[in-house]
Amino acid sequence: MWKISNMTGSLKAQTSSLLWEQILEMFDHAYGSYMKYAYPADELMPLSCRGRVRGLEPNRGDIDDSLGNLLFTVCFILFFAQLLNRLEDFEEAVKKTVKDVRLDNDVVVSVFETNIRVLGGLLGAHVMADLLKQRGEKMQWYGDELLHMAKDLGYRLLPAFNTTSGLPYPRVNLRYGVVNPLSRTGTETDTCTACAGTMILEFAALSRLSGESVFEEHARKALDVLWEKRQRGSNLMGTVINIHNGDWVRRDSGVGAGIDSYYEYLMKAYILLGDNVYLERFNTHYSAIMKYISQPPLLLSVHMHNPTVNVRSWMDSLLAFFPGLQVLRGDLKPAIETHEMLYQVTKQHKFLPEAFTTEFRVHWGQHPLRPEFAESTYFLYKATGDPYYLKVGQSIVEKLNTHTRVPCGFAAVQDVRTGAHEDRMDSFFLAEMFKYLYLLFSEKSHLPFDIDDYIFTTEAHLLPVSLSTSQPACEGNNTDLYTTQVEDLFTYSCPSAQTLFPNNPSFAKTIRDSYKYLTGVGRAPHTSPVRYLLFYLNVKLLLVLMDVFRHSFYLFFLIFMHTPEEEEVVPHIVQLISPPFLGRTVLTAGPAKFGMDLTKQEHGGSIVKSVPYTACGHIENPIELQGHIALALRGDCMFAAKARRLQEAGAIGVIFIDQREDSSSAETPLFQMVGDGESTDDITVPLVFLFSREGAILTGALQEHQNVDVLLLPKERQSRLRPPESGLAVWGMTAIYNKNVMSSCSFLQTIDMETINF
Repeated sequence: MWKISNMTGSLKAQTSSLLWEQILEMFDHAYGSYMKYAYPADELMPLSCRGRVRGLEPNRGDIDDSLGNLLFTVCFILFFAQLLNRLEDFEEAVKKTVKDVRLDNDVVVSVFETNIRVLGGLLGAHVMADLLKQRGEKMQWYGDELLHMAKDLGYRLLPAFNTTSGLPYPRVNLRYGVVNPLSRTGTETDTCTACAGTMILEFAALSRLSGESVFEEHARKALDVLWEKRQRGSNLMGTVINIHNGDWVRRDSGVGAGIDSYYEYLMKAYILLGDNVYLERFNTHYSAIMKYISQPPLLLSVHMHNPTVNVRSWMDSLLAFFPGLQVLRGDLKPAIETHEMLYQVTKQHKFLPEAFTTEFRVHWGQHPLRPEFAESTYFLYKATGDPYYLKVGQSIVEKLNTHTRVPCGFAAVQDVRTGAHEDRMDSFFLAEMFKYLYLLFSEKSHLPFDIDDYIFTTEAHLLPVSLSTSQPACEGNNTDLYTTQVEDLFTYSCPSAQTLFPNNPSFAKTIRDSYKYLTGVGRAPHTSPVRYLLFYLNVKLLLVLMDVFRHSFYLFFLIFMHTPEEEEVVPHIVQLISPPFLGRTVLTAGPAKFGMDLTKQEHGGSIVKSVPYTACGHIENPIELQGHIALALRGDCMFAAKARRLQEAGAIGVIFIDQREDSSSAETPLFQMVGDGESTDDITVPLVFLFSREGAILTGALQEHQNVDVLLLPKERQSRLRPPESGLAVWGMTAIYNKNVMSSCSFLQTIDMETINF
C-alpha cells in the first residue's frame, strides 16, 4: 500500500488508540452480557437480560431457523478472541465449545445459516487453534476436536442435498435429516439463490482439511445447477428457485436479500480455491450487474428476463456488502459511489433501515445491527488509505453506543424513525461488526498473524487461502470455462492500489463529492452568487454529460442536490369537485419535477384506475383511460416509465398512490418525484403523488360513486377554487357533463370567495 499521508497518520494517532479501547470495551460489554445472562443459549435477549432458547420463546418464524441450540455466539467469538491476541480467552472458548456443543439435536435448522454461522465458525477456530499449536504458544492439548465437530456437522447437513436437481433443501433436522418421518421437514419446494449458492467456501474448506471430498462435491454441484439456470440473454439470476425442477419462482434480480452471498462466494471461491471457473462465472454475472442493476449510486432490482424494467423502487440493507465485493474485484469507483450513498442514508436515519426507497426514505424501519456497511467501510479504507473512512467507522461506533447500547448488551432497532429497541442481539453482531471495526483501526503489525493470508467468509470467519495449494482439490472439480464477453484490466488479477491511486489516497474524495448532499443532510441553508454561478456551470456541463453518460441513474438529480441551497417542495392538492364532494374534499399531494407544471396551469378531469394498477406492463384498459386522469400504484418501476405508458394510452394526467400502508402527508414529508435519468421532455401530462391514506380516500370515492372529477393544482390556490353555495348546480353541471373542468375554474374565478359560506 502507498505511503499514508501525514493527515492519515495524525488522525490515526489521535483516534485509533481511543477507538480500539472503545471497541474492545463494547465487545466486552456485549459478550460479557451474553456469558452472564444467556450462556449456553444461542443468543442474548438484551432487553430481557436472558438467553433466547428455541422453543421456549414465542416463535418468530423463519428467523428462528437460524437457531439450533448450538452456542452460536460462542462459535462466533472463537476467532475474534484470537484476533485480539487474547489467547487465554480463545483457549477457554474452544474448551467450552468442545465440552458444551452437542450436534445430535432433534431440531430443524436452516442449512444456509447453520453452514455460514456454525460450520464456518468451527473451521475458522480450528485453523487458528492449529496455528497456535504449531507456533508452540498455546493449545498444545488440541487434537483437531473442532475439525471433528465440523465434519460431524457437515454430514448432518448433507441430507439436504438429496434432491433431483442437486440444489439443497432449505432446512434439515440435525438428528433425522430430511426424509425421515420424524424430521418435520422435507416438504419444501423452494430455496433462495443465496441459500443454495453460499456453501462452497465452508464445504470446500471442510473437504480439504478433512480429506473427504463429498462436501465440496455437493456444494460445487449446487453452484453448477444455479449457473445453468441463469438467464442466458442477460446472465442474471432470480432470487428464489424450485429445488426439484430448477424453475425460477421469483425472477427479480438484484444484489441484496436472497442473492447477495451467491455472488460473493463465486468471487471468494476463486480466491480461496484458485479455480478459474468461479472467477469466470463471477465476471459474467458482474458484467450483467453493472449493465442492468447498477444505476450509480443505486443498485435497483430488475426482472431477470426483462432487465430494463425495475421491479421495485426500494433497496434493502443487505446490498451494503456489495461495495466491499467491488473492492475485491478492483472496481473502486462504483464502490465509492454506492458506499457514499449508504453513508448519507445513515446520516439521515442514524442507521441503514432494513429497506429504503430511491428517494432515501424509510421503507422498512428495522435495523438488526447488520454489519455489511461496516464491512464495506473496512475494505474501502484498506483499498484507498483515505482517512475519510476512519471517520465513517468512528460514526458507526458512536451511533452504536448512543442509540443501541442497553444495560445487558446492544439491542436491535425496531424502527429507525422512532429509535425504539427490539429484544434481539444476533450473533452476527458479535462475529462481524466488532471484527470489522477493530480491523478498520488496526495496522497489520498489530495483528497476531498476516490477515492477507486469509479470506473472509460471509460471516467474517477466516479461511486460509493456502487451501488452494496445500490441500488437494476434490476430483472432477474442473469444468469447461465460460469465457466472459468483455474482459478488462481486473478480469484475472486483483488490483494494485499503487497503480490505481499512486500516493494519492484523496482520489476517492473526487468521486464522493458528487454525492455528499444526496439526501439533503448537511446542505448549507444559503448560497452565494459564486456558488450559484458554479451551479449554473454544472448544469450546462451536465447537459453535455447526460448524452455521454445516459446510463447513469439520477445523474441530474445528484448534481442538482450537490448545490448548497435547499430546494422547496411546493405542496399540491387533489381536490374532488364532483357531487357529493363539491370541492370540500382536498387531499395533499406531492409534485413532480417533470410533466406539466401545475404552478402555471391547473388541470382537471375524471379519474380511472390503470390496469395493471402499477402501470409497469402493457396497459390493458386504454379505452377507459382515454381522456381521463389515471390512478396508478407506486412501485415495481419508475415514475417516468409509468407516466409514459399511461400518456401513450391516452391518459391526460396521472395520480400516483403510495403502496406502503398507512403513509400520510401528515406524518411523512412531501417530496418531488424525479425522472429515470433519461430525458423526460416527452412527458407532458400533469403528475402528482398521494400517500396511501389520502389515496385510500380517493379510491374509496371512486369505488362508491364510479364517476369522480378532480382538480390538480398547487395548494396555495385551493381557497379560490371552492364552489359558491348559490352556484353549485351550474358548477356541478359544468364539471360533470361538459367534462371541462377548466371552464368551471374560469367560472369560479369570478366569484368573491369572501362571501362563500359552507
